[in-house]
Amino acid sequence: MAYLKPTWFEKKFSSIMAGANVAERLTVTGRVSGDPHQVAVTSVDVNGVKYLVSTRGESQWVKNIRANPNVTLTVKGKSTAYVAAEVPVQERAPIIAAFRPILGTLLVGRYFAKLPADADHPTFALAPSS
Repeated sequence: MAYLKPTWFEKKFSSIMAGANVAERLTVTGRVSGDPHQVAVTSVDVNGVKYLVSTRGESQWVKNIRANPNVTLTVKGKSTAYVAAEVPVQERAPIIAAFRPILGTLLVGRYFAKLPADADHPTFALAPSS
């Protein structure tokens, strides 16, 4: 599966955003270390369901969710536990179509230009954890 490695600047920017309560912050459990890892993300709501889309392809957070689907999403300081379920490729198109305008062409357009297929963008539905 494809992956676009972030530049040094993009890594630092994501770390700052994740720690600053400016962006949504996804916390996943490391599949090897078992330690919590945080990354800035943007979710999208489609028909009442919250989704995460990996703009860069098979990133580390994607691999970690596949190993342990229990995640936490923090928005404006409020954390909610979810269970993530990967969306089949054939069902991703409307979710990705709703997601792209949120971040804008300038920010993620180049990722989708390099990884144009829906299969290149792992997508997860988030269900509140009980």
